[in-house]
Amino acid sequence: MQQHADYSPWLHRTARLTAGATFLLIVIGGIVTSTDSGLAVPDWPTTFGYNMFSYPLSEMVGGILYEHSHRLMGSLVGILTIGLFLLILAKDSRKWLKWLGLAALIAVIVQGVLGGLRVTQINRNFAIVHACLAQAFFALLCGIAWFTSRDWRRNKTGTPVRRGEVASPRLRRLSLITTGLIYVQLIFGAILRHTGSRLDAHLLFAFLVALHIFLLARRLLAVDSESDGIGQSTPLLLLGLLVVQLMLGTGAFFAKLTAFGETFAAALTVTITTAHVAVGALILVSSFVLTLKIYRFTDASVAVDASASGTLVTE
Repeated sequence: MQQHADYSPWLHRTARLTAGATFLLIVIGGIVTSTDSGLAVPDWPTTFGYNMFSYPLSEMVGGILYEHSHRLMGSLVGILTIGLFLLILAKDSRKWLKWLGLAALIAVIVQGVLGGLRVTQINRNFAIVHACLAQAFFALLCGIAWFTSRDWRRNKTGTPVRRGEVASPRLRRLSLITTGLIYVQLIFGAILRHTGSRLDAHLLFAFLVALHIFLLARRLLAVDSESDGIGQSTPLLLLGLLVVQLMLGTGAFFAKLTAFGETFAAALTVTITTAHVAVGALILVSSFVLTLKIYRFTDASVAVDASASGTLVTE
């Protein structure tokens, strides 16, 4: 794997900008779903017969404002993704990163088509796939942003990792499983939001995600992982986001699925459910980037042996 291509600050900034725009797009998409505005504009790729980019601002009100803003933001993300791919081709020599850039480009095209089919076919299944792909696309862009950073390019420290510390194959598996569970949880969340079904699976995976995030964070926070390049800020962020997400999930449950929710103001319900989607996306990318760091800065050949400490063991 080629690792020493010249660092390009503009490539990294573009990757971060594209990821940030995608997060905003997910937030707007959450508002569209929370306000049932997905079909406020009945045609695609036009908007009430207008070219998408020439639709009068004066007519962007209510659900049309949310849905059309979502389309415009999606177009911006598409343009940024094209620019990101071209910059990767021009500024980075790593072939595998070029393939990731191409994957992002294909994903944003597919995502746009899925959004259009949701409108033209009036099929909720397209909406569910659209929501799930959005989360995966966001994670991919955050991965590219980290791959193009100075942090990724620096050499591994080579500092010996002692027994009980972070360089463990088990830690790699735990981080990978945690990220996978989070994504499955987001899939069931999308199903629940669009169909009102599978609350049981959503709650089950919420428990599994919470348990695995706790175990992963505890493992990393128990040692000083700064010298390994992993750091402790991301595990702390994951724990904080988890607490917020559990509170938002509880609020969303009462707002949407109980009679008590009828007393909530409409704006409050939209805020809670949209924030629940947004924080879920942040949890996914935080876990994903943390997993990438663990695989980057730990040694799979180091085994953990709790019966002794202070020595290095290799498999």
